Amino acid sequence: MSPANKDHFVSTEAALLDLDFICAALAGSYWARDRPRPVVERSIRNSLCFGLYGKRSRMQLGFARVVTDGATFSWRCDVVIDARHRKKGLGKFLVSSVIAHPDVSGTTCLLGTRDAHGLYEKFGFARSEQMRRPRPSQGSKPRLPDRASRDGMLPAVRKARHP
Repeated sequence: MSPANKDHFVSTEAALLDLDFICAALAGSYWARDRPRPVVERSIRNSLCFGLYGKRSRMQLGFARVVTDGATFSWRCDVVIDARHRKKGLGKFLVSSVIAHPDVSGTTCLLGTRDAHGLYEKFGFARSEQMRRPRPSQGSKPRLPDRASRDGMLPAVRKARHP
């Protein structure tokens, strides 16, 4: 259940999402400024998405996306509030609504941020070291271990599976 807010509400209803707002908000971010609209659309289709709206206007003012298995893991991403509505507690309201969702609340949660550590620390997030493999550039193949490394790994895997 989402926390209460007298003037705003958060919904996971896909029909309420304003794709134009989401694309514009993400284009204004440091992490998704070059993300093409078809990629945004696909990411929304394959994620648990949250829209933040004005109760009276029904206009979308914020967005958050979660990639999750609903049981053990979730990755919070693309959390944005319209620039004209920041510093009003809406980011806290949106994040608290995301955290309260039943598909997210019982999972180990990760996120990345360059500038909102203080916000997330209020919700129990702790800074930690993470490994990351960047998205391959268009047309490139994923980097795999060299042949000697792969061959060295295979016998151990075979032995573990077939004693």
